[in-house]
Amino acid sequence: MSRLSRLNFRLLIALAILAAFGVREVLLELRPSFLRPGVHLFAYVANSGDGTVSAIDLVKLATVSTISVGGRPTGVKASPTRPEIWGLSAADGSAWVLDADSDRLVARIPVPSEPNALDFSPDGKRAYVVSSASNMLYAIDCATRRVIGHARTGRRPWVVNVTPDGKLVLVSNHEDSTLSIFDASTLQPRGSVKVAAEPEQIAVLPDSSKAFVTSDALNEISAVDLKQMVLLANLALGGSPNAIVLKPDGGELYVISSDAHGLIVVNTETDSVGDFMLLGNSPDAAALTADAQTLYAADAAADDVVPVLIQTREVQPPTNQWQWPRVGRTPVSCALTPGGDMLLVADNGSGDVAVIRTNVPSPVLVTLIPVGAEPRDIAVKMF
Repeated sequence: MSRLSRLNFRLLIALAILAAFGVREVLLELRPSFLRPGVHLFAYVANSGDGTVSAIDLVKLATVSTISVGGRPTGVKASPTRPEIWGLSAADGSAWVLDADSDRLVARIPVPSEPNALDFSPDGKRAYVVSSASNMLYAIDCATRRVIGHARTGRRPWVVNVTPDGKLVLVSNHEDSTLSIFDASTLQPRGSVKVAAEPEQIAVLPDSSKAFVTSDALNEISAVDLKQMVLLANLALGGSPNAIVLKPDGGELYVISSDAHGLIVVNTETDSVGDFMLLGNSPDAAALTADAQTLYAADAAADDVVPVLIQTREVQPPTNQWQWPRVGRTPVSCALTPGGDMLLVADNGSGDVAVIRTNVPSPVLVTLIPVGAEPRDIAVKMF
C-alpha cells in the first residue's frame, strides 16, 4: 500500500470515529433529560383508520410495534399505577389492555354497545367506561379485568371523568344535556345537573369542588358546583370549544376554539371569561407545560404548532431566525412528555407523529414518525 493510500485510509478511519461521536452526541442531546438508565419512555398512538395502536420508543424516536386492537380505537390512556395502556374499541364493543413491557395485547374486556370514553380512579384500581349506545356506565376492576358494576346514565353519554379525590364519577350526557354524578365506590346516583346543550368535555378543579363542562351546540361552558350539585353559570365563549386544558393549580381553564381562531381563558374562581388570544387558522388541540408557562396549540388547518406564553398572554412570534414548528397534515391531538422535553403531535391527515423539542429557546421539529392510518389519541408512559 502506498504512503498516500495509507494516509487516505487513516483519514477515513478518523472521519468514521468523528461521525460516530457526532451521532452519539446527537442521540444524547435528543434523549429526554429526566430519563435515568433503564427507564423507558413510550408513546402509544391510536390509529382510528386501521384499528391499531403504534408503540413509539421516544429515545430511539421510532415506531417499534404495531398492535391490532379492534375497530375505531379511542379513549387511550396510560394506567396511573400499572405498566399498562388501556383503550376502547367502539366497533368491537370492548375495552383492551396493552402490556407496556412487551407491547402485547393482554386482555380484552367486553363492554356492550359502542364504548366511547374511559377514565381511571386516582389509585389506578378501577377503570370507568361509558357506552353511548346503551346509556350505561361500567366499573372495571383493573387487577382482575372484570366488570364489577354498572349504572344507567343520561342519553348518549359522551365523556366520563373521575374527580381528583376519587369520590365521584361524572358523565356528560349529550342528548339530554345533563351532567350525571355517581358515587365512585358504589355507582349509586348522587345527582343530575342540567347544563348547556349537548355537553361533551369535562374539567374538574384539583380540590374536586367544581366542574366545567363544554357545550357543542351553544358555544358555551357550564360551571357546576359539585358540593351542592347545582349549575353555577353558563358562560358564553364566542366560539365552539375544541379542547380544554386546566392549569395545574386550577385557577384558569384554557379553551381552544377553531371557530374563534384562538385561545379563550376562563377564570375558574369567578366563573367568568377573561382574556382571548388569536392563534391562527383552526387551532384544534393543546398541551400545557407542567409549570404552566407555555401552552402549545396545534393548528389543524395551518399544520403547525403555536407556542403561547401564559404569563404575558402573548403568542411567541416567529422571527427571521425561526418559524413556528411545522408538523404533518391535520394535527388533531398533542401531548407533552413528563419532563416537558418533547411535544408529540398526532397528524391525522398524514399518518405520522411529529416530535418537537421544547427544552430549547425556540421549539423545533425533530422528526416525523410514521404510524398507522388516521392517528388520533396519544398516551405517554414512562416505566
